Amino acid sequence: MSNTTAATPIKASDLLVKALEQEGVEYLFALPGEENLDLLESLHGSSIKLVLTRHEQGAGFMAATYGRLTGKAGVCMATLGPGATNLVTPAAYAQLGGFPLIMITGQKPIMSSKQGQFQIIDIVQLMEPVAKMSRQIVHGNSIPTLVREAFRIAEEERPGAVLLELPEDIAAEETRAPLVPPHQRHYAVAGDPVIREAAELIRAARYPLLLIGAGANRKAASQALNQFVAASEIRFFNTQMGKGVVDERSAFCMGTAALSANDYLHCAIDRADLVINVGHDVVEKPPFFMQEGGKKVIHINYKSARVDEVYFPQVEVVGDISASVSRLKDAVGRLDADPAYFNRVRGEINQHLLDGSDDPGFPVIPQRLVADIRRVMPDDGILALDNGMYKIWFARNYPAHRPNTVLLDNALATMGAGLPSAMMAAMLNPTKRVMAICGDGGFMMNSQELETAVRLGLNLVVAVLNDNAFGMIRWKQALAGFADWGLEFNNPDFMTYAAAYGVTGHRIEETATLTEVFERAFNAGGVHLVEVPMDYSQNTKVLIEELQQRICLI
Repeated sequence: MSNTTAATPIKASDLLVKALEQEGVEYLFALPGEENLDLLESLHGSSIKLVLTRHEQGAGFMAATYGRLTGKAGVCMATLGPGATNLVTPAAYAQLGGFPLIMITGQKPIMSSKQGQFQIIDIVQLMEPVAKMSRQIVHGNSIPTLVREAFRIAEEERPGAVLLELPEDIAAEETRAPLVPPHQRHYAVAGDPVIREAAELIRAARYPLLLIGAGANRKAASQALNQFVAASEIRFFNTQMGKGVVDERSAFCMGTAALSANDYLHCAIDRADLVINVGHDVVEKPPFFMQEGGKKVIHINYKSARVDEVYFPQVEVVGDISASVSRLKDAVGRLDADPAYFNRVRGEINQHLLDGSDDPGFPVIPQRLVADIRRVMPDDGILALDNGMYKIWFARNYPAHRPNTVLLDNALATMGAGLPSAMMAAMLNPTKRVMAICGDGGFMMNSQELETAVRLGLNLVVAVLNDNAFGMIRWKQALAGFADWGLEFNNPDFMTYAAAYGVTGHRIEETATLTEVFERAFNAGGVHLVEVPMDYSQNTKVLIEELQQRICLI
């Protein structure tokens, strides 16, 4: 539609759908209510595919993961009151993770009220702390501009969540408002003086390290960083949400900073006299702490640094990340820095990470699980992790080969997101191997979405790691010296549970069968649940006791 006044009036909900179509929306994930019925009817016959979920959280997590994987805002819908409040966690998940998300919620009529305050709470105000923008649509004529603005704000760096509330009387009214077409965004580019300053610092450093964070997990930035690493031969490491931006099999990769301090990787970080921090995001657990008089830091990002007591970079290269990194590559060339120390540390790290990878014990220890899953996943296979103790093990021990092949949440770190995120990855990548990795606690928070996965005909393997407890909290409880109490529970029979949803269930009875079972599930296609009994006794031994005895190489 051209940007002129419509010749004939159109229902506001129809106009909203047309505006979404113009933005290129492919899917709308929803659990509708009666206040969404006009919009639901307008979707009927639209090019947008409606994906009905079994809980609003499922819709929100799927939409947020669509945004994460595509860079285009995912769209979800819920009704007023309890439907909208169930989107608060996905909103925070998208906002902290930097994933573009549009939420559309319903509301009672605003021109008149015949039901008092039944189900009515101020969702717009409720969402403001966890969204980049939160607006109520008060007139049909405002729909085109509000939709265009919503997508702009949600998608531009740093991406996040946006709420649009559509009251049912506004949805039903007629309007002649024209659509507002989208346009391509261009980001500012850092100036020559700061590029020269950064390049001089890098060339002068004896032990420079490149750090890849969440904000660098973009297609163009990934390409630029791969070229920079190849040309300069700089050693690099990544945060949890920066995994795979540069292939972690690289001879220049030092590993993933799963902990903030005192891991084997920190022997290299502590020796570094300069860290080039690309895509730093304060929402992630810090990969290291700055100190006065310590190493210098170059901050490369779309926006300036948020300074605090542990992060105060000396140089800030602000602008388009890919352009900044490409220009630095040309300005720096091949580094003359001595890589010998970093190479020795890398060898030590890799040796430690191999420990336990072939352990035959049962229940399964995390190191063996991670190693066997890496064996069955191809380079482009995608893992979507829920949140639990296993996330640290996958961050440390699972080398990612490509961007967005390890989808973990190191920002909000919410339980319950793993299964819906994996479902979205499977929808977008029907021919790739996709696996959800969930603890028994996190899986049961949104396990009802198994029905959605089956209905959508997805190819998906769901690994449920069973320790009959909220294991990470139980581990923290023990570290704090408290009694082992209050965090254990009973689970359903997961095989019967899976069968009830039409899912093929597998239970690991001995560790040696792990790869065989996973291979069989992937090769069969459809939705499979694999229950893996877990032994987390290695947590304290490896992540506490051994790291306390760590001695850095000289």
